Amino acid sequence: MASDIELLQAWRDGDDARGQELCMRYFEPVARFFANKLGDQTSDLVQDTFLALVQGRDRLHDDTRFRSYLFGIAYNVLKKHLTRRYQMPEDFETRSLCDLAPGAETMLREAEHLRLLKSALRRIPLNLQVALELRYWESLSSMEIAQVLGIAPSTVRTHLARARTMLEEALRAEAEAPDVAESTISNLDAWAQQLRGVVAHAGVAS
Repeated sequence: MASDIELLQAWRDGDDARGQELCMRYFEPVARFFANKLGDQTSDLVQDTFLALVQGRDRLHDDTRFRSYLFGIAYNVLKKHLTRRYQMPEDFETRSLCDLAPGAETMLREAEHLRLLKSALRRIPLNLQVALELRYWESLSSMEIAQVLGIAPSTVRTHLARARTMLEEALRAEAEAPDVAESTISNLDAWAQQLRGVVAHAGVAS
């Protein structure tokens, strides 16, 4: 199977079919990226992300990690969308999605653990939510996460630790029953992977 860089180079050389193959390889992760933050009406943002990728493909260099470049585009598309939608300056280091849209309805009816985890993720600052999801769901390295968020690689571990702490606090605050929160926290990796599948289905279905 051709690597991302091989497909990218073929695309640059005029092979549009290889470009389409590259985009389709990452369609589901990009759809999932938006779906857990905005629900199932995200197809325009997915399209905007790949349009920006097409327009900027020649800015990629061989030593650039394609995934971090792509998710960096998606993160910028998300921030622009939220800024435009809520007509406010960017402030994603302190504001969560619940701050921006406290009345947002639950995306899907799921088991209590999944609903709790989804809600808690949306209560932490957006940049920390993105960092956790890229690590849990997309297995991005610290270097890649740093490129997406535009931060120093040396601070990624601190960001992830802070994100995890804030997520656990949000889980405890959200849960009606303490034992549900503690159960979710103790099996966080497993619940995160299960939520990944649910969000992926919702994102693709939209």
